[in-house]
Amino acid sequence: MQNQSTKQNQSTKQTQDQRLLIVDDDEMFCHVLSRALTRRGFEVMVAHDADQALSIAAQFVPTMATLDLKLEHSSGLKLLPELLSTVPNCRIVVLTGYSSIATAVEAIKLGAINYLCKPADADDVMAAFEHPDADPNIELADNPPSINRITWEHIQKVLQEHDGNISATARALGMHRRTLQRKLQKRPVRR
Repeated sequence: MQNQSTKQNQSTKQTQDQRLLIVDDDEMFCHVLSRALTRRGFEVMVAHDADQALSIAAQFVPTMATLDLKLEHSSGLKLLPELLSTVPNCRIVVLTGYSSIATAVEAIKLGAINYLCKPADADDVMAAFEHPDADPNIELADNPPSINRITWEHIQKVLQEHDGNISATARALGMHRRTLQRKLQKRPVRR
């Protein structure tokens, strides 16, 4: 009888240790990732915006979270410290389809344990949580990034410095606001 009670307590503790919050405005991505991680034993909640994420985090108290960098009406980088303030022991992995060196550095500075480029699946997310430490043996790329990639990263850095303000960023870059908006609507250059 006592052995069964111990197993139930361990099972309850394991479930509490595996509470995951997914914060992403892409509903299909949330659905797929949520199903995959639920099958792996996680208790999963989903939020599609910053207010919803903070509300759920306060009640659900996740131990882990994935956070999209570019939410529809806000930045994941602005939400990151607020989430950590609400749930200080939460380990957060930032996911984005708009990766850049500047945003990766900022995410880590703000408290994320890892940073993943989309597309990412459940295996990638699990690996990011299981291996949050830096890998000094990572292979360096043989070819440098293209001019288009460097330009895209510079725009992202200046945009970040101006808190996402398109007009201020365009002025800082010396380009017309509409030109900058067109550049930002394009998908990021991979290399």
